[in-house]
Amino acid sequence: MVKRRRFLSIVAACTATPLARAAAAAEPVVWRGTAMGALASMTLLHPDREWARSLMQRCVAEIDRLESVFSLYRTDSALSRLNAAGQLRDPPFELVELLSHSLALARASGGAFDPTVQPLYRLYAAHFGQAGATPAGPPAAAIARARRHVGYAGVEIDADRVRLQRPGMAVTLNGIAQGYVTDRVADQLRAAGLTHLMIDLGELRAHGAGRAGAPWRAAVGDPRSPSHPLLELRLGDAAGALPALATSAGAGTVFGADPRINHLFDPATGHSANRWLSVSVAAPRATAADGLSTALSVLPIERAARLLGSCAPARAWLAHPDGRLVALDSGKQASERRKGALPSAIA
Repeated sequence: MVKRRRFLSIVAACTATPLARAAAAAEPVVWRGTAMGALASMTLLHPDREWARSLMQRCVAEIDRLESVFSLYRTDSALSRLNAAGQLRDPPFELVELLSHSLALARASGGAFDPTVQPLYRLYAAHFGQAGATPAGPPAAAIARARRHVGYAGVEIDADRVRLQRPGMAVTLNGIAQGYVTDRVADQLRAAGLTHLMIDLGELRAHGAGRAGAPWRAAVGDPRSPSHPLLELRLGDAAGALPALATSAGAGTVFGADPRINHLFDPATGHSANRWLSVSVAAPRATAADGLSTALSVLPIERAARLLGSCAPARAWLAHPDGRLVALDSGKQASERRKGALPSAIA
């Protein structure tokens, strides 16, 4: 199985206003490591570089703590313990909060986003982990059996307990947890008074300005050739920009030789969703951008426009298999919904 590939990258900008240059004149403090199974980085700008370094170390510790909640690779994580036992008493606040957000998105998307698709992932991983595995994937009967354990309505959440109603159910938050951790780190830094930062934990969130006051910019790579960008955009707080960006692409994790058999499952069929080459979403918060990019990957354009229109402000770029882009803007979608007509998608 191909490990998670990255399609987002931070790119340099060449212009900046004098005010922004003065505000972000300090040399950046940079950390690089791994988070949630992916390469990660943080870039902070502040005149007191030692203070910035101390904040960064607190953020690294916070990332590790949150991995102990959400990781499926740590057998002692809160999420792994929930899946193993079918219930978890006194769950961490973060698990309750993110599961609640995930279930709300599942309802809003009509089940296109479903945190209980982990039985499907397990089935495909087990199938392709066998020598001589059928390249077409698991048999239809096995997929049907796995789908009987999928269904977000079977998750019960209370402050003191999370419970999976049916044996064999299991939760994954891989379609949204990177964004959530990104937000927690960004919020911690901003609460401490830092105004110029770029967080890249698989999904991006930026505020203020970069080195020499240049605006933060990000590129979305083409899954067919990640060094070639599908689009480039500015991130941050300035007019016309949004702070967070997330991208979902089936090519990020594939199970066998066929790239169409990948980790982005359509819960309604049990098969991989291949309608779009990739989906990128910009939003005020990385949690929303991450979850929406996962949900939109499953949906046809009409339903994608409706969902995005309910989540203003947000923008999305959906890439056809040949690389052509469809751009959606939640403000325009919401306006057209009020008029009773769906938006026309512009490639």
